[in-house]
Amino acid sequence: MKKIITVVLLATLLSTVAFGGLFFKKKETKKEPTIGLIVSTLNNPFFVDLKNGAEEEAIDKGIKIIILDSQNDPAKELANMENLITQKVDVILINPTDSSAVVNAVRMANNKKIPVITLDRGADAGEIVTHIASDNVAGGKMAGEYIAELLGNKGNVVELEGIAGTSAARDRGKGFNEAISKTNIKVVARQVADFDRIKGLSVMENILQAQSDIDAVFAHNDEMALGALKAIEAANRDIKVIGFDATDDAVKAVKDGKMAATVAQQPKLIGKMGVNAAIDVMNKKEIAKYIPVELKLVK
Repeated sequence: MKKIITVVLLATLLSTVAFGGLFFKKKETKKEPTIGLIVSTLNNPFFVDLKNGAEEEAIDKGIKIIILDSQNDPAKELANMENLITQKVDVILINPTDSSAVVNAVRMANNKKIPVITLDRGADAGEIVTHIASDNVAGGKMAGEYIAELLGNKGNVVELEGIAGTSAARDRGKGFNEAISKTNIKVVARQVADFDRIKGLSVMENILQAQSDIDAVFAHNDEMALGALKAIEAANRDIKVIGFDATDDAVKAVKDGKMAATVAQQPKLIGKMGVNAAIDVMNKKEIAKYIPVELKLVK
């Protein structure tokens, strides 16, 4: 009798363990939908806004989002991509540090069959589901046309360029130069300042020493424009400054009459649209290869 009871108890225990193991195994395989976001740098108000827009939208839609900062370093960007792949996210949003350097990171995700969406800056190669950005060529053209209007189609201008190799810098410069090519405006200096305020200041200081006749400055972003403005004010020169992004500091400078204008992007909207595109991808919906974000001139 004891033997029978022992066998029954053992069988019951084994079946319970087996059932419990099956139960917990099913529970462990259930995965929360997750989006990864890699930002080029959070040391720039524009990209902080982009990050905030994505984060707010993810919370609103009940989607988990993992956000990583590349600190403007392509090597860090690649490590961030590897991190997200290891965490098995469903879709990766990436704001590249450099359109060429990001290709290795994109292909890493491609090899793992994880969809990639680029934000603000594009990728030169690799498989991208969609690119969400302002029309930077149109924005550069908008800035060039406004400078032409301010200067009466003639004069000397300086162009402060963003990080070499980024699609934003290439496209904004292209639009700007196309616009002024139809005028008698001359670019007397064109230098890279890496989208950075401090570099914009130091580069502009050097240009001011070398060039005695400057009527306007077009900077590929507001951080460089604000740096240039500080140098111009210190030199007590009267030069019109036009930026790009419409960050809070730049809009205030325009309102205060210190900057002539800034081309307004909507970084929060870019982040928000990125999350919604990622949700569409997870739901197997068809989306356009390029999703434009509207621009306007703040003057």
